Amino acid sequence: MDKDLTLAEAKAADARIATGNATSLTGVPIAYKDIFVQQGWRSACSSKMLDSFVSPYTATVVQNLLDEGMVTLGRTNMDEFAMGSTNETSFYGATHNPWNTAHTPGGSSGGSAAVVAARLAPAALGSDTGGSIRQPSSHCGITGIKPTYGVVSRFGMVAYASSFDQAGPMAQTAEDCAFLLNAMAGFDERDSTSLGREKEDYTRDLNQPLKGLKVGLPKEYFGEGNSADVQTALQTPLIY
Repeated sequence: MDKDLTLAEAKAADARIATGNATSLTGVPIAYKDIFVQQGWRSACSSKMLDSFVSPYTATVVQNLLDEGMVTLGRTNMDEFAMGSTNETSFYGATHNPWNTAHTPGGSSGGSAAVVAARLAPAALGSDTGGSIRQPSSHCGITGIKPTYGVVSRFGMVAYASSFDQAGPMAQTAEDCAFLLNAMAGFDERDSTSLGREKEDYTRDLNQPLKGLKVGLPKEYFGEGNSADVQTALQTPLIY
């Protein structure tokens, strides 16, 4: 955290609102997984190696949200360099699940998930390489999205596996995540894998009925070793 930087952003958001130049996200606080760099902020990837690193530039996805007027609360804890799934490998210590502190929040974006679940922030950013947004979101009972690869710029996001890494929103609801993704998505010439396609409105289908929707599940989900309760949940039809 950096109180002075946060308050400066909040004052700028207040001024923007006062002049009638606000967006739907202006003034909304957000926390960033410690993998996203931001000029003037410490970004350590939860590693002792980078404990004193202050970034000279800002990640594109963070800048997109700053341009909307969102207010940075600080960085959230994570597995060191995103290499983990329990949020226990951080130099700063383990993060606990706010619903039960004896449990893990999942990882590697466990700090972002815990912050949102504990109502410390309405939204946070995470990164997902092999489940690092989706798994902790599930553990903490919030909504998290791993966007299609290339939809969100990776510029300024410390890499784990560049061919899989994606930044994604984490919030209480699908609607909140959709608003965040609207601001986050877009082509970035500084990311060679960025998709050059028209922007879309991710809120457009939120109120459409789910009746008739088909969801595919990999056959590996039904393999030997599944616990009985998981197997039952997977095979129980959803009723709306």
